[in-house]
Amino acid sequence: MTLRDRHGVTLATESAALGQAARAVRGGRIMALEGPGGFLLVVDARNAEAVARLRNRKQHYEKPLALMVPDVAVAKALCFLPEAAEDLLRSPEAPILLLERRPNAPVATGVAPGSPDLGVMLPRASLHRLLMEEVGFPVVATSGNPSGEPIATSDREAIGRLSGIADSFLVQDRPIDRPADDSVVRLLEGAPQVLRRARGFAALPVVLERPVPTLLAVGARLENTVGLAVGERVFVSRHLGDMETHNAQVGFERTIRNALDRHAAVPEAIVHDLHPDYPSSRWARAVGCELRDLWPELADAQLIGVQHHHAHLASCLAEGSVRGPALGVTWDGAGYGTDGSVWGGEMLHGDATSFRRVARLRPFRLPGGEAAVKQPRRSALALLWELEGENALERGDLAPVAAFTSFERRVLGRMLSGGFQAPKTTSAGRLFDAVASLLGLHQRIHFEGQAAMALEAIADRATDDAYPLPLRAAGEAGLELDWRPLIEAILESCRRKEALELVSARFHNALAAAIVRVARRIGEPRVALTGGCFQNRLLSERAARLLRRAGFEVLHQRQMPPGDGGISLGQIAVAAARLSANGEV
Repeated sequence: MTLRDRHGVTLATESAALGQAARAVRGGRIMALEGPGGFLLVVDARNAEAVARLRNRKQHYEKPLALMVPDVAVAKALCFLPEAAEDLLRSPEAPILLLERRPNAPVATGVAPGSPDLGVMLPRASLHRLLMEEVGFPVVATSGNPSGEPIATSDREAIGRLSGIADSFLVQDRPIDRPADDSVVRLLEGAPQVLRRARGFAALPVVLERPVPTLLAVGARLENTVGLAVGERVFVSRHLGDMETHNAQVGFERTIRNALDRHAAVPEAIVHDLHPDYPSSRWARAVGCELRDLWPELADAQLIGVQHHHAHLASCLAEGSVRGPALGVTWDGAGYGTDGSVWGGEMLHGDATSFRRVARLRPFRLPGGEAAVKQPRRSALALLWELEGENALERGDLAPVAAFTSFERRVLGRMLSGGFQAPKTTSAGRLFDAVASLLGLHQRIHFEGQAAMALEAIADRATDDAYPLPLRAAGEAGLELDWRPLIEAILESCRRKEALELVSARFHNALAAAIVRVARRIGEPRVALTGGCFQNRLLSERAARLLRRAGFEVLHQRQMPPGDGGISLGQIAVAAARLSANGEV
């Protein structure tokens, strides 16, 4: 092992390097720590100033940071640790495990601001173990990359990319063959559920019921993975992150190249999301034309587009080797619908072969489109506009309206009235954002899902009351959950200054009860809960409990994330079923 400064100059080697590194961490310095899958950024988790410095340098302002602890005893001092959770912590996969934090857990507030949970892991590699034995206290251990970039995988790359973040680098002489983030797992209804499938899990294939053609699935855009079907096995890559930067694209292509070479695979088809502008979809189209010479084994593969929410449903069914149809509650932030609109609050009846959209959330406009993703106040204003029209712009008594200047309100009003740069959506994710905004929790966010996480965190778990969320006919879309009475009830609760904890609980309970009402109307005995909104444990467990009480079988995703990390598996399942139906298998 070697300790280097931010310029790459050697400071110490072997035991002296370890001792100096431990002293630096105890002194509040930021350490880049090498492991078998990449670099971690490490800092004393008890030191509020050091944690804030790491966040500022990494531009990673509010998203919860993972912790590494020396042993299980320290984990128990920080969090409540059920027996099943302790087994997971000690497992060979050694994931980051989301655990309920103890009151006054001895870590800085800035580690996971506003979250009732902490993400905790044990040392997973020799160098990590040695350092943790030296320091003896919990440290932040977050991925070694600037925000939005892939993790660094060599000394030279790490020093080049992380010298503005880390004060020093503790490295080893074992090369990193393939980069891998840490997996993230939680307990859902007492059993493990993978939220980020990476180190320790990604090498394990999902085994299908029967062999399928060799297929390459390129996933979606956020939290992306790629999948390769070989025989009856589907190899889903590690978590690749968001497809937003050049470095992310390079990592995506490198992962595909490694998978094809490792299995000597020549795919018959490339499966992609229907959204024409996703980087993964553009790449799939390009390999048959301008990238033909770089990817000769893919140049003749046919292209198969799969609707985003159908892939969510198919992923859940494929993971459990479930035969026959299910009612898929596929709720997330956004997905390209078959009608060209932005879906996100869909309930689909079907299997991998086909689906029928049987219910949705009532559509509303998103002023500014993608801008609304980072500004929950825009989603809230959109709902208010649906209720009150132009009068919504004068509701300065409400937090989201007050968050805009008068000029901004006029511009947004023109968008909403004319539909310019204000696409319609059924997004459940944006509904969560809007309610969080109305309650004053977040008007802007720093990471996807932040507002929804804050809304879940404050909910009173003892409350069974629910706001109204009626079910109405919606023409070709089947049924529609009309959120207008729900929002009106929330506004009345705000007027009465009712506890936000009760408001949040009633909102979550309304969604869970609405799922049961739709299930009863459709009559399908099996219900799959999937999509990014079901990373919300409160919603998942409330809905599952009510469904089982009503006599339904409930399917959760366990091996694959319910969010977009599971999309590539679903794409393969849909493509294989489609080829089989066409007699091509």
